[in-house]
Amino acid sequence: MTEVNSLHTHAKVYIGIVHQLREMITKDGLQPGDKIPSERELSERLNVGRSSVREALRALELLGLIETRRGEGTFLRDFRDHHLIDLLGMFILQDDMAQEDILQTKMMIEKEALKALFSEKKKMDALREKLSESENLDDVFREIVMMSSNFLSQRIWNILNDFETLICGEKKLTAPMKEEVIGMLHGIDQQEKETVQETYKRVRKIVDEDATISNIFF
Repeated sequence: MTEVNSLHTHAKVYIGIVHQLREMITKDGLQPGDKIPSERELSERLNVGRSSVREALRALELLGLIETRRGEGTFLRDFRDHHLIDLLGMFILQDDMAQEDILQTKMMIEKEALKALFSEKKKMDALREKLSESENLDDVFREIVMMSSNFLSQRIWNILNDFETLICGEKKLTAPMKEEVIGMLHGIDQQEKETVQETYKRVRKIVDEDATISNIFF
């Protein structure tokens, strides 16, 4: 439990730095294309460690809000050229409960994608191949989500997953996880919704024992 609390504390500090960065950019009147201060200057102005600043900048770059040019520095990007869904990241950055919100929203999308597979059994071979070559649990769920026909859900899932990875790190596909996913795919083959529901719960509980997972189909 100490490890979980430490993770939550780290996430809170980290998101707080992103808050400060955003406020500083607004206060300085920076516009798309303008260069932002260096890591060292940001560290001094925000009174935080350079490693923390580096993580925060990485998050903003991942969300498409800034870009780093080798040998030149870091610059603000033009948000007007972005699809609206890319700006969802700004909501995430402003919410103190970001980690829980990300998890719950990701699970909602994954559940719907799993339900869709019951009528797409022809895709199961490709999914099994992905499972056999993957070392990361999110790679498997990304494949499941990408098999759905909901493009908006795909975009949202990718953004949420990238941000969660920044906070929590990658989720390695352990042997117990892989066995559960194999069972989940078998349940889809056999049209056993209850089996899929229960195996999905177990997979997510392995990842986060504190996650509250609602029923998928009922």
